[in-house]
Amino acid sequence: MKKLWRQSDFKEGANTMVINTNYSALSSARQLGESQGMLNKSLARLSSGSKLVNPTDDAAGFAVSTRFDAQINRTQAAVDNIGNAVSFSQTQDGYLKKVAKALDRMSELTMLALDETKSNTDRGLYNTEFTNLGNFVTATAARDFNGVSMFSGSALNVTVNSEGTSNFAYNAVNLANTTYTTATASTITSTTLATTALTNVKAAINQLATDRAVVGANQSALNMYQEQLGVSKDNLSAANSRIKDVNVADESTNFARFNILVQAGTAMLAQANASPQSALRLLG
Repeated sequence: MKKLWRQSDFKEGANTMVINTNYSALSSARQLGESQGMLNKSLARLSSGSKLVNPTDDAAGFAVSTRFDAQINRTQAAVDNIGNAVSFSQTQDGYLKKVAKALDRMSELTMLALDETKSNTDRGLYNTEFTNLGNFVTATAARDFNGVSMFSGSALNVTVNSEGTSNFAYNAVNLANTTYTTATASTITSTTLATTALTNVKAAINQLATDRAVVGANQSALNMYQEQLGVSKDNLSAANSRIKDVNVADESTNFARFNILVQAGTAMLAQANASPQSALRLLG
């Protein structure tokens, strides 16, 4: 039976049956485009792991995150610098251990030279070893670390923050000071000279004990600064993460929702595009 169309079937505005302008299809296409855009954004966030794929996602957050990234990198650079200073200090102490061993032996030789049962010829043999050890101490004073002298007595300033505004004054060690040079220049070819040499070497040993304590204090302070920067970097990274890192659980839920909306929108757009075909019934 042929359907009879009523006046109420033809409404004003968007519901009017027309062919040239399909309002339902236009609206469906617009909403489908919006859903597709949100789906693409969700996919980009999940694939990159970041909420800030583009600055438009969060303009202010993007600016803050950029500054955080730079500060985190500077903090890591400061940590690396302190690590190099610790290595410098450890190398210093390694040399000083050998200097301590040399001075210990030199003090032992002076005591042996004080033995009245030995001749000056015997003392001359002791003096050969004594002199060689003294030369070892003197040569150690010229050692460097990556071109930087370790025992020249020059203090170092180690940067200990990300802004370069705070420095740790690394206390210097000077193996060329008179306490050491007097001891290494001594001789033990006679009991009188050996007595003087013993006094000089003992003074050098006392100075070395002080210098090694200074090196240990430097290392201790540097380790504290390094730990402090490590904690600061962790906190900065956590703050930055809250701004830019995507919550995968939440975003995967959004992805599923937008995916369904795109599929539903595609189906409805196809339906809306097909709806003007009903006008053909009026023409048939």
